[in-house]
Amino acid sequence: MIKNISVIEGDGVGPEVMRQTIKALNSIAIKYGHNFHYKNVLAGSKAIEKLGSPMPEETIDICLKSDAVLFGCVGDTKYDHNTIGMRPEDGLLKLRKKMNLYCNIRPIVVFPKLDKSPIKKEFLKKIDFIIYRELTGGIYFGEKGRRKNGEEAYDYCIYSKAEIERIGDMAFKAAFLRKKKVTLVDKANVLETSRLWREVIKRISLDYPDVDLDFLYVDNASIQIIMNPNKFDIILTDNMFGDILSDESSVLTSSLGLLPSASIGDDKSMFEPIHGSYPQAKGKNIANPLGCILSGSMMLEYFGMHQEKNLLEKAVQNSIEEKICTPDIIDSKLSSTTEEVGDYIEKYIINQ
Repeated sequence: MIKNISVIEGDGVGPEVMRQTIKALNSIAIKYGHNFHYKNVLAGSKAIEKLGSPMPEETIDICLKSDAVLFGCVGDTKYDHNTIGMRPEDGLLKLRKKMNLYCNIRPIVVFPKLDKSPIKKEFLKKIDFIIYRELTGGIYFGEKGRRKNGEEAYDYCIYSKAEIERIGDMAFKAAFLRKKKVTLVDKANVLETSRLWREVIKRISLDYPDVDLDFLYVDNASIQIIMNPNKFDIILTDNMFGDILSDESSVLTSSLGLLPSASIGDDKSMFEPIHGSYPQAKGKNIANPLGCILSGSMMLEYFGMHQEKNLLEKAVQNSIEEKICTPDIIDSKLSSTTEEVGDYIEKYIINQ
């Protein structure tokens, strides 16, 4: 099978973790006779410096023509106080909108051999839930600005029925194939947008009588994710709440560096780890590549390459069981480098 994949390494540790992901995918391609053609394109701070934009039109055009996009991470502290539209992160938001990637899927799975989580082990048994986060609406994309000489700021949160329906339907379809439960997380006691979410999701649930639907306010959900994570199957929520809750969920897994994600639209897709650019680790060969590699695994599943996906995930699992891990999830005295983890996974796949 031939697939054209746009690759955005991005900033910080992005190039380092992406190199290991490409290494793993190439070993899959060799083993199964696929041809993955990669096209590296610029985004983030490198794009600002070279082309004057965090997301150049050329990058967007190439991504729109590809079968999928692999994205590392963007962000650079030197742009933290820059004007709106010239931060590296603004480029990622622009790409998501242009590709209409409205459904962000973030699986939360705990590997039994890891013990770096601060949460008590009795709370961590058999955790397996997925966060479905709406990705192109809400407060991140609403009108924002300043007035009264910059002394007053506003960010509008707007959702339409259609935006809620399309991700709601995807979440219920996923739940039907799993444990048949959807939990809508919102703040309907305060926010009008959350009340609309409840109205729309209740109507959708009538088409899925075998799937249980319940509701949690976001403050309670943030507690339950830590205290009772096994109660969840599919968490469905809006853009901002999903961003916060998925980062919180990384505490269960031992590291933010382990979590992958898929951003899906009607006919386009992008795959990226949920961690940031981690500038403190840039160039030190210590960043965890597994979140990025597992994002590549989600891409294989999107391509319908289920055997390939299973093998790649088995390689990741074995690297953890054999303690071939970066220092965020293992004692630093025993840890491996970013590249060593990638090398192990590459060899494991080839030797199977």
